[in-house]
Amino acid sequence: MKFSENHAIYLQIADYFCENILQKKWEEGAKIPSIREVAVQVEVNPNTAMRTFNYLQDKGIIYNKRGIGYFVSEDGFEKTLQLKKEQFVQEALPQMFRTMELLRMNLLDLEQQYDVYRQQNDT
Repeated sequence: MKFSENHAIYLQIADYFCENILQKKWEEGAKIPSIREVAVQVEVNPNTAMRTFNYLQDKGIIYNKRGIGYFVSEDGFEKTLQLKKEQFVQEALPQMFRTMELLRMNLLDLEQQYDVYRQQNDT
C-alpha cells in the first residue's frame, strides 16, 4: 500500500477497509484480517494498524469478538456509507467547488463530465 504524506496512515488504512466494505468484498458479519495481518500486509507498525481498528470500532463499522477476531458490523455497510459521504461533503466538495469556480465550470459542465465518466466505466 502506498501512503500519502498529507493524511494520517491509520486513516488511509481505514479508507482501504471502507473501500472493501463499500465494494462488498467484506460483507456485513464477515471476519476481517487481524491487526497483525494488516500490519504485515501494508507494512506498518502493529500500533498503527491498531489505531485503524480502534477508529473503525469507534465508528461502529467493525467489532471485536474477544479471542476470535474482528468482524464487519451488521450495519457496517450503512455506517461506512454515512462516514464516507460526510467526509466527501466536508473535505472533497469544498475543494472541488473552489476548483470549479477558478475554472469557470458550472454544474452542467460537471454533469456532462460525470456522464462521460459513467459511460467509460460502466461495468
